[in-house]
Amino acid sequence: MKKQDIRIDFFRGSGPGGQHRNTSETGVRIIHLPTGLVVTATESRSRHQNLQKAMARMEEKLAARSHKKRRRIATRPGKGAIARRLDAKRKQGDKKRGRKQVDD
Repeated sequence: MKKQDIRIDFFRGSGPGGQHRNTSETGVRIIHLPTGLVVTATESRSRHQNLQKAMARMEEKLAARSHKKRRRIATRPGKGAIARRLDAKRKQGDKKRGRKQVDD
């Protein structure tokens, strides 16, 4: 991640924390300009800690984005799976046949 690819904004975090939190801009928002990904961190009352947390989150998001999913290989169902499916269908059919009106 290059320094020119990100924009770092600081803002006032909301929530509990008292006067220090309400008067200092400790919330951190990092925007990755090429991808448009945005992460924020406002947990701590320290700007430095929030910056570290936000950087770690951005690295995680970028790593997850670059991870390629392996293509699924289609396989045939096994004999046991086929037998279970057919048995379940047979039981369902018997149940429905049992609901029919009986002729006298």
